[in-house]
Amino acid sequence: MNRLNKLTRMLVISLLAGSMVITPVLAAPDVDSIQQQKDAAQSQVDSLQKQLNETISKINSLEEDLVKTGEEITKATDDLAAAEKKADQQYEDMKLRIKYMYENGSGADLEKIFESESFADALSQAEYVQNVHKYDRQQLEEYIETKEQIEELKKTKEEQMNNLEKQQAEYDSQKASLDKTLTEKKDQVSNLDAQLQAAVAQAEAERRAAEEKAAAEQTAKETSSTNRNDNNDNDDTTVAPPANKPSGGNSGSTGGSGNTSVAAAIVSAAYSCLGTPYVWGGNTPGVGLDCSGLVAYAYAQAGISVPRFSGSLGAGPRVSNPQPGDVFCQPGHVGIYIGNGQVIHAPTEGEVVKISNVWGNYWFTRWW
Repeated sequence: MNRLNKLTRMLVISLLAGSMVITPVLAAPDVDSIQQQKDAAQSQVDSLQKQLNETISKINSLEEDLVKTGEEITKATDDLAAAEKKADQQYEDMKLRIKYMYENGSGADLEKIFESESFADALSQAEYVQNVHKYDRQQLEEYIETKEQIEELKKTKEEQMNNLEKQQAEYDSQKASLDKTLTEKKDQVSNLDAQLQAAVAQAEAERRAAEEKAAAEQTAKETSSTNRNDNNDNDDTTVAPPANKPSGGNSGSTGGSGNTSVAAAIVSAAYSCLGTPYVWGGNTPGVGLDCSGLVAYAYAQAGISVPRFSGSLGAGPRVSNPQPGDVFCQPGHVGIYIGNGQVIHAPTEGEVVKISNVWGNYWFTRWW
């Protein structure tokens, strides 16, 4: 009877152990499928990031063309004003000569010709009058030619500027679209990554449960084979390995404090530019400034020479703890950070240098 009871117990234990081994396999998560989805989404993110980088590069290059063209338009405008001023003076001089020759006794000039003591003197007097007319005609023709050349140059440069600004608007639109799509794809990758981590954790938990059940099965088999009927305490304990804690955190770069008196001079210079009209290629407060022209001017007043274009300014030493005087940077745009989340910048054509709250995707560089 005891032998029959022993065989019965062994059969029950074996069946129970076998059922414990099969259970976790049925609940295993589809980790590979989630990983494939994440890899595909990450590949799209990488492609979009490449397109965004190319667009930003085009924006930076286009900015250099806009600045150069703006400077050429300013010079053409100044040259045209100088030519018109010179022509006005020539016109006044010509009126005086005409008045002298014709209004105050052109007959006297003719008398001088006819009363000359010799034929040579008469020819000399006549040639003088003719030369005066010839000089005036020549000066007038030169003025007209110069003015037409300058006006044509200005017109050409303004057309070039309009084309560049249209191209800039297209690039800005492309960048905005890429930014939006890239953000959506990054969110998708983050979501899939969370799903993947959860699936991996679940798979790991089920693996450990399977190991524990397998160990219990082995223990049951060993117990049944001893043919002992007395109760023996089994203190065998399976210690699960400690869970790995994720390490890391953001280790963003932190710039030095720099010279605060220099930074104060930069900020003060930026304040002095408030209200200046936006002009592509502008370098003069009160007359015209573009965004990088404003930054270059403010730093120059503190005795620091910095790059003239926003792309180069944005590639400077980055800081994660911005201080007044640092350069506020975005693709194709820069300004002077003045603290409290505010920046002095030259926004765009039709606007003036002003104070705004920081916005969008941005970073800071320090040159002081």
